[in-house]
Formats: sequence, structure tokens, C-alpha cells
Amino acid sequence: MRTALVLGGSIAGLMAARVLSDHAERVVIVDADDLDTDGARPGVPQLAHLHVLLDMGGTQLQRWLPGLIGELVDDGAVLSDWDRMWQYLDGARKVSVSGRQLLGATRPFIESRVRRRVLARENVTVVRGRVDGLRFTGNRVSGAYYLPLGADRDGREELAGDLVVDATGRASRLGAWLEAAGWQAPPLERMRIDLGYATALFGRGTELPGVTTAQCLSSAPAAGQPPEDTAAMSEVEGGRWMVVLANYADRRPTRDPEEFLTRCGKLGAEPFQEVAARCEMLGEVVVHSVADSRRRDFRRLDRFPAGLVAVGDAVAAFNPVYGQGMASATLHASCLSAFLRSGESLQEPAWGYFRRVRVVVDAAWQLSTLGDLAQPHVTGPYPPGYRFASWYSERFLAATVTDPEVNQVFVDVVNMREHPRLLTRPSTVLRVAKALTGRRRAG
Repeated sequence: MRTALVLGGSIAGLMAARVLSDHAERVVIVDADDLDTDGARPGVPQLAHLHVLLDMGGTQLQRWLPGLIGELVDDGAVLSDWDRMWQYLDGARKVSVSGRQLLGATRPFIESRVRRRVLARENVTVVRGRVDGLRFTGNRVSGAYYLPLGADRDGREELAGDLVVDATGRASRLGAWLEAAGWQAPPLERMRIDLGYATALFGRGTELPGVTTAQCLSSAPAAGQPPEDTAAMSEVEGGRWMVVLANYADRRPTRDPEEFLTRCGKLGAEPFQEVAARCEMLGEVVVHSVADSRRRDFRRLDRFPAGLVAVGDAVAAFNPVYGQGMASATLHASCLSAFLRSGESLQEPAWGYFRRVRVVVDAAWQLSTLGDLAQPHVTGPYPPGYRFASWYSERFLAATVTDPEVNQVFVDVVNMREHPRLLTRPSTVLRVAKALTGRRRAG
């Protein structure tokens, strides 16, 4: 492969570029933001919010960028084992588990170091501009068009590529580009969630020794009752706490700092109460909203042009409460690597890639949407067997509070170490039943 084009310089785009650098003579990333800086990128407003790197995401980053986790920690990121992560469900602290790690750092901090390592590769370059379409030659994509910064449509330029990777995010215009060239757009499935979340930074002192990360979940609300807040916090670089509150519909948090502190105090989880009561808020509360979870199902297409794949949120964007975004992006890169190493021809549609990435997407979608569908304002679509899945999910989550083996399964699935099918394996179901029977007897 002579040239590969990556449309978008997000984590997904950067990881795709890293993989492609092993297979192409030249890799070109096209992005409107300045990728040579370490600061936040204006085109990604959610960068200001908490992004905890799940265990699988850290493993994949380490695979493609050896030594990166150590570099991040040396520069100030906080690596937490699960003994220092306190998990709560409905105010009850869960039993501790072991063997998994989370990296606490701000998203710009992580992304800037990933970017630095990827752009240091000799065959990776950046072109600044706004992607403006795909170039087609016969039955394949042969490049992309872009508008240099400040240029109007008359200044449109093009780049040739043997493989084009769409990493332009959840707002990708890939479907429109395909339809304009006479191809069918990949079916887009949406689940409206109407999520809002608010993030604030606090100075860290001597409070909460032995705690670096905390998570507070709530069970699905009873009929007619509003959903309770979900929250997460992590120690990040610079000796700070980063705290995020999330809720749905008319319960979404606002920018009001007093409201933020009050809601933290009402969570029924000690770490959030301590931070709200004892720590100084640094700066303003930042809010963001997500209308829906969405995924594009390329495998449902009968035909597709060669020379084109998609990664990251351009394939699927999930409820950010579950923290799957960065880990999914790194797994998509590994799927791309497996496809390129398989020897499948780039002169044919990349069905082998889409088959691999669908496994990752389906697993993450199954986990996140099951929780979303439990919210009273979410109206579907409901998958087959949803009623039983919801009934079992409530009991499984209850068992994670007291049973370490059940909570270990939960942690491994959430961290994308294991497929969600592990949740319903006969041995797991039996363990859940025993845990709940023991709780009833103890009560």
C-alpha cells in the first residue's frame, strides 16, 4: 500500500494511523484542528469531561505504543488498581475486586501523548483542513477531498489514497458521501437517551487516603419515579479530582456550581460527599449533552466500495456514562490490523474488517443499551428477550454488591475484557442466585 488516508485526528484516527504506518509507505491524517499542540481541540467539546481509560483500552494502547502507560504515569496520570476504586450501587459500597487497572487523566493529557507518539513515526504526516467528501474511481474509493483552513469551495483540494479511513466521529457524513456517489448508506440505528452530564475539577488534599477512583451507580427507577444521578470521579494529573454527574431528560445537571455540590452530597457515596464538602472547586462546571446512542451497521449492506473503512464513533457512539469510547477505538485499530494482516485484497470491499469490528460494537452496544432501556423516558427499540434481560440484570447488579466473583464478572465485562455473554453463563447465573439467596437469609 502506497498511501493511506485517515479522515480525523481523534484517538480513533490516531490509532488507525499507527496501525496503518506498519502497512503503508505514507499515512496522511486530515483534520481541521492543530494536531501539533498539546491543548484541547476546539472541534471536540467533550474533551473537557472525565475520560477514564478502561483496562482494555490501556492494554491496547500499550500494545501499539509500547511504554505509553508508563510515560503517562511519569507525567502525572494516576494508575488505579481496583482496591483503590470504590464502587457503589444505590449508596451501598460493593465488594472489592482485583486484577484490573484504570488510568485517570484528562482527555487532552492522554490524547496529546498518543498524538505525539503517532506523529513521531516517519511515514505519518498531517494535512490541516476540513474533510469535504470522498473521491471514487469505479467501484472503489481512491481518495478524499478537503477544504484547507480559510478556503471556500473553490479552494477544494484532493488527496489520493489506496485505503481511506473515516474517523470523523459520530457526526460523520459518510452516508451522504456514499449516496451522492450512487452507493447505499449504511443503516443507522439510533436510541434516543437524552443524556446530560456536568464535570468539575477540584483540588485534592489529604481527604480520601487510598481512594483514586469512585463510581456511583443507581438501579433503574421504579414506575413513576425520576432516575437518580450517576456519578464518577478520578484523581487526574496535577493533584486534582475530576468529578462528573450524569442524568437524563429534565434531570440533567446544569452549570450551577451550588447545584453540583448539592447533588454530589446527596449521592450517598462517601468519596463524592467528601470532595463536595472539603475540596475547592477549580474553575467552572462544564456541561455536555448527548441526544442518542448510534451505530452504523455496514454488514447489512449488499454492496460497498473497496478502499474504505470506518473507525471509532463513525461506526458506533455509545452512552458515555459507560466509558467505552476510547477502549472501543483502540479495539477498532486492532481489528484493522488483523484485517490488513489477513492478506485480503484492498481491491475488494473490506468485509473482513467490518465483520471483526461488529463483534466489538455489538458487545459494547448490548451492555450500554440494556441500561439505557431501563430509563422511563427511553422508548426503544427493544431487542428480543428484553424483559427477561432486564429482570436478570437487576438481580445481577444487586449481587455485585456482596459477591466478589459476580462483581469480578461485572468489572471484566465493563472493562471490555470479556464479552457480555459471560453475564449469562450458567456458572454466573448460579453464582448470582446463590448470592441473592444468601442475602435473603442474612436479612
